[in-house]
Amino acid sequence: MRNIKLIWTYFVIAFAAMLAALNYELFVFPNQFAPSGINGICTMIQYISGISVGYLSLVVNIPLAVLVFFKVSKPLAVRSMVYVVVFSVSLLVLDRVDLSAFAYATENGTSRILGPLTAGIIMGFLYSILIKASAYTGGTDFVAAIIHSKHPEQSVFGLSFVMNAMVAIASYFVYDYKMEPVLLCILYSFASSNMAERFLKNGRSAVRFEIVTNSPEELSKEIIEKLHHTTTVFPAKGMYNGREVSIVMCVVNNTQVAALSGIVGHYPHTFAIMSQVSQVMGNFRHFSKEGQEVVPVLDQGDGKTV
Repeated sequence: MRNIKLIWTYFVIAFAAMLAALNYELFVFPNQFAPSGINGICTMIQYISGISVGYLSLVVNIPLAVLVFFKVSKPLAVRSMVYVVVFSVSLLVLDRVDLSAFAYATENGTSRILGPLTAGIIMGFLYSILIKASAYTGGTDFVAAIIHSKHPEQSVFGLSFVMNAMVAIASYFVYDYKMEPVLLCILYSFASSNMAERFLKNGRSAVRFEIVTNSPEELSKEIIEKLHHTTTVFPAKGMYNGREVSIVMCVVNNTQVAALSGIVGHYPHTFAIMSQVSQVMGNFRHFSKEGQEVVPVLDQGDGKTV
C-alpha cells in the first residue's frame, strides 16, 4: 500500500510540474513579466538572452537540490527535483509547440492583469499540492530550507519577500523601463501566495465547539458514536442561576458542523459556541459527511518542509 501511495505521489508531483510549465507558456511568457522567486530571474534572463527557462532552472536548482539532499532532507530533495526536472523538460518540449491559439495576451494592454492573475492562481493551487506531497518548486524554497536548517530562528518569509521584491524591481529595467511588469509581478505573487494559503488552510482547519449542557455523558457518547471524535468535559457553574453545568469541548471537521449542530439541538437546556480553528496538530483524524475517515492520498515522506 505504501509503495502504491508513493508512486501516486510522484505521479502527482510530475503532473503538477507539467501543468506549471503549461501555465508559464500560456499566461506568463506571452504577457512579458517575471513571476516571483528564482524562476522570475530565469524568466528575465530568457527575455534578454533567449536561453530557455527550462535550461536555466536546471542549472540553478541542481546544486541547490544537492545541498538540500545532504543538509536538510533526502526525500524532500528527491521529490523536489522530480518537479524541477519534469518542469524544465516540459518547458523545453512546449517551446517547440505552437500554443498561440491558447495563450492569453493583449497587444494594447486591455485586461492585461488577467494573464498574471490566472497564472498566480494556478501556481498557488499547484504549490499547495506540492506542500502536501512534501515537495518544493525549487529555487527560493531550496534556499529557505537550507537557511532554516542552519538558523531555525530566521524567518523564511523575509527571504521570500526580499527575493520577490528584487525580481519586481529588476523587471522594471529588463522590460523596457515600464512600471506595468513590476505591478504584474506583484499581482502574480499576491495571487499565488493567497491561493496557496487558502488551499492549505482548508486542509488543516477545523471547528471547535464549546457546549454548555446538563447532559455531558449522553452528549459525549453520541458525538463519539456518530462523528468519531472524542470530547473533553469541564465542570462549570452558570452565574445567572447558580446551577452546576458542564462544558463539553469538541473539535470536528468542517464537514461535520451541521451534524454536530443537530446533535446539540436534541438536548434541552444545551447551547454551543462555535469557533474556527486555523490548524490542528497531533492525532486528529478527518472524516467525511458520511462518517468515513479521509485518508491522505499523498505520501508525505519525512514531512520536512519549511
